Amino acid sequence: MDVEHTKIPQATAKRLPLYYRFLNNLHSQGKLRVSSKELSEAVKVDSATIRRDFSYFGALGKKGYGYNVEYLLSFFRKTLDQDETTKVALIGVGNLGTAFLNYNFTKNNNTRIEIAFDASQERIGEEVGGVPVKHIDDLEQYMKEIDVAILTVPASAAQGIADRLVEAGISGVLNFTPARITVPTSVRVHHIDLAIELQALVYFLKHYPLKEEE
Repeated sequence: MDVEHTKIPQATAKRLPLYYRFLNNLHSQGKLRVSSKELSEAVKVDSATIRRDFSYFGALGKKGYGYNVEYLLSFFRKTLDQDETTKVALIGVGNLGTAFLNYNFTKNNNTRIEIAFDASQERIGEEVGGVPVKHIDDLEQYMKEIDVAILTVPASAAQGIADRLVEAGISGVLNFTPARITVPTSVRVHHIDLAIELQALVYFLKHYPLKEEE
């Protein structure tokens, strides 16, 4: 079944990796089928939303039976291109960058940081988490096979690095800096500002307190 990704809402697309991870866990436990209610409780997404998400891909389950775990896992593996490796570069080997290199998406077999860049001479030539660190001045010569870049540089350097990544042909950027970088419409950027996320959480805790279950 060919899926036209442009017709799938972005909110749904963002939830697909979450579903895939949970299904992968179920499969490793030997579970054969799962209901939308069980999925809902595990991934914290309501059942109606899960059924609506799955409906974009056709009939993936049967009423009264639930979903076949192996079939769903195979379907989402293909949909998410899990059999294709996405090569990633990390720019900025500070505290956050180092944490990423040591973690290196161990639960995502198709995503791996292949190379890292930094401006500090002390870091050049070493390996962090098995990933070689190169000088930022040499960025372009190593980017030919890289699809995605993670930015963990100071905010003041973010736009300049982004411009160079665009020139090098990058397809996507995961931006962990406070800067809102500007790129052409052909390049996708996801901004993740941890300080803003924390501030938002604190605000919601104060102004939208959760009710305790009786």
